[in-house]
Amino acid sequence: MSPSTELDAALASLAGRRPLLVASDYDGVLARLRDEPSAAVPEPGVAEVLSRLAAADGVTVALVSGRGVADLQATSGLTGPFRWVGSHGAEFDGPLTGELAARRDELAALLEPVVARVAGARLEVKPASVAVHVRPVADRDAAAALLDEARSLADSSLTLKPGKDVLELAVTDADKGSALLRLAGEVGARATLYLGDDVTDEDAFRALADDDVTVKVGDGDTAARYRVADPAGAIAVLQLLAAELD
Repeated sequence: MSPSTELDAALASLAGRRPLLVASDYDGVLARLRDEPSAAVPEPGVAEVLSRLAAADGVTVALVSGRGVADLQATSGLTGPFRWVGSHGAEFDGPLTGELAARRDELAALLEPVVARVAGARLEVKPASVAVHVRPVADRDAAAALLDEARSLADSSLTLKPGKDVLELAVTDADKGSALLRLAGEVGARATLYLGDDVTDEDAFRALADDDVTVKVGDGDTAARYRVADPAGAIAVLQLLAAELD
């Protein structure tokens, strides 16, 4: 799948603006969404194109995910001179403090019996949050009711991050947008490309400048300037940019 002519032109322009930050969400962009998160391996060609981009002069490649960094690295199997931002930006320079980790564990203990009542639902404990997953739940009414109940149990200290068949409750207010701006500042980026597919990626799309390139993967309302249909389209975007950088 090839990106649009307009997007192709934007990538050609982006290649001339270095230092350049190339950043992407993982699940739903570089890997297909799976019922079992540990099965979300990269699509063919991902490792090669990311390595090619990272080897280009003046280019920083970053993976920005709702997953914890350790989980992202283990699941993806990707290695290279990449920057890793996990837990929607909360994991940037290291793990959470003990106090926040304790708050996360208290939240997990509160939600565990609630989630256990719904067949197929799963509670995931992340470094900076807990996530209620309902993708495998056959009873869609029960799935929606569970997400509503989890939402009702959240107090004002938590940040809610709804996604596709998941509600994440975070113990920090970090988001992908603030993390991306921080990373761009650190590397002195003149321009940024960001690809994402989910609700939490909208923070990144809104945070970037009008002359940056933002790409929504899949359907749904978005603040991104461009759109591709699926991970194959996302990989095509990265391959086109890599060709422009050669």
